[in-house]
Amino acid sequence: MFTKILLSTDFSGCSAEAAGMARSLAERFGSRIVVLHVLDEPATLDPMFRGDIPLEMLRSRMEQFARENMDAFLARHFSGFENFDTMLSTGIPYREIIGKAREVAADLIVIGTHGRTGVEHVIFGSTAEKVVRMAPCPVLTVRQGGKQFVYP
Repeated sequence: MFTKILLSTDFSGCSAEAAGMARSLAERFGSRIVVLHVLDEPATLDPMFRGDIPLEMLRSRMEQFARENMDAFLARHFSGFENFDTMLSTGIPYREIIGKAREVAADLIVIGTHGRTGVEHVIFGSTAEKVVRMAPCPVLTVRQGGKQFVYP
């Protein structure tokens, strides 16, 4: 049913649950998983975020942090499972997720959601919600400790 699953991760608890769901689906359907982490480019451009750190140094540190976290994430959630690839990307997360889903011809996107509501949702928005609205394929959202929904 699913040949290729794109799993987006920010290394959070939500992403951990999404990883478990993606792996379970991949094992069931013989799918290949593409594990994607997006470095949030707008954060690196904001002087309030980076302070006096030169932009290139900050990017380098963020990439190193992402690689280390990706290695730990894979060891924790994909030990004994070898049918996956990894991708690191830089940009606006929802745009990168949608673009990479098209690029790899994903049949399904699996993404964790923090389940923010009210003022938090208005202020922070929802990457998962934007992906659901614009994705080129079905999206499975996995809420930490909550329900899962597949959007066609």
